[in-house]
Amino acid sequence: MRNIEDLVKTTEKYKKSVVHQELKSKKNTVAYVTIDNNPRVLKWFVPGLKRQMNVEYTILKKGSEELNIPAVFEMDEKNNVLVTKYINGVNLCDILNNKDIKQGEKQRLISLLAEWFKDFHNFFKKDKEFTIRGDSNLRNFILTDKIWGLDFEESRIGRPVEDLAGICASILTTDPMFTKEKFTLCKILLDRYNELAPDRITNVNDEIAYALLENIQWRPADEEILREQSKKIKQHGI
Repeated sequence: MRNIEDLVKTTEKYKKSVVHQELKSKKNTVAYVTIDNNPRVLKWFVPGLKRQMNVEYTILKKGSEELNIPAVFEMDEKNNVLVTKYINGVNLCDILNNKDIKQGEKQRLISLLAEWFKDFHNFFKKDKEFTIRGDSNLRNFILTDKIWGLDFEESRIGRPVEDLAGICASILTTDPMFTKEKFTLCKILLDRYNELAPDRITNVNDEIAYALLENIQWRPADEEILREQSKKIKQHGI
């Protein structure tokens, strides 16, 4: 991971930016900055991920006026940077794992998250083909007065159930993992999505089981429990 201060100082175009915070990212370097006193997010894509930069730019450019996703101001191909709107909110993962937040409020937010996915899938549906967001991780969602989705470099043609299974796997594996409350939230999410878009997600338990196994590559220390829970969900459902 490149140092964000060095990146800003050595990139002529952004060296007058004021860096306020480096934001979490598995692959890229991301920061909340101000440019001429305007809040922005700078996202530097590592070499070799130019295709992913183009994917994210396309999603944001097409969808930001209709969906709760950030507006994009520029795709700087020379420096491999996207410049987007900064969403000042609270990470949804932190809210759902906060013991002080009432269960009813968490359930309300999960229903809103299901609506976000429905809106995204409907907007990018073409004929019978769906674009899915990919990388359906709780940390890719921010709450203000509504839920916002972030980070779309993994968006691709796929099946909506892949997104729903991915977000359920994310809910179940955030700390504390596999609690009764987390399973309830997953059921509410799936039920609400099915209400809004009937018959769109099928074989969801198999997909969640598979998504849990995919997490092993990022969380090898949790391999045993991920395999155990994946097997249970595949056999008995959530």
